[in-house]
Amino acid sequence: MFTGIIEEVGNISGIHKKGNYVRLIIYAKTILEDIKTGDSIAVNGICLTAAAHGASSFTADVMHETLSRTALSGLKQGSPVNLERAMPAGGRFGGHIVTGHIDGTGTISKIQKDTIAVWYTIQTTDKIARYIIEKGSIAIDGISLTVAAVSGNSFRVSVIPHTLAHTALITKRNGDTVNLENDCIGKYVEKLLGKEDTSMITKEFLLKNGY
Repeated sequence: MFTGIIEEVGNISGIHKKGNYVRLIIYAKTILEDIKTGDSIAVNGICLTAAAHGASSFTADVMHETLSRTALSGLKQGSPVNLERAMPAGGRFGGHIVTGHIDGTGTISKIQKDTIAVWYTIQTTDKIARYIIEKGSIAIDGISLTVAAVSGNSFRVSVIPHTLAHTALITKRNGDTVNLENDCIGKYVEKLLGKEDTSMITKEFLLKNGY
């Protein structure tokens, strides 16, 4: 489990295609301080396993399933990536619950400066948009962010200077694809209630059923 608080920005130092999967070599510093083979590392929000590691990099294998459902297939040698180690049991929960299991992708449709902050508008699919709520949480390339506004299949986030300076989001441009992970609470509530049609879940319905 992760929190969406990025520890450092690494970069892709090697991409090796092997059949229908890819082996990534990722340059890093901070996360290598206590890394062990088999550890889970979130790379742009995707939970990957450190298959091997050295003094300045670690290696992760990416299966076809992951490549087909995420934006990892668009990475190139030298691409910056957000990195986060799994949350320690005694650590602070600075962001929100992030599993590292990507729900899908979105496309940046607008970037707008607003004094010290930057607004990002992201277009996504019906499947993902149904779980996005105003003032709720979402992980964008592994970054825990608060949803400021929702309109149809698009949503907006306002990003502070610290986040821009310490993540790879600052390198993104209009038209770029990003990994998205919905807040898991909404998905579990829907499953437990046995409702596929979320239009049935109203404020009155939740109050009636003890929420």
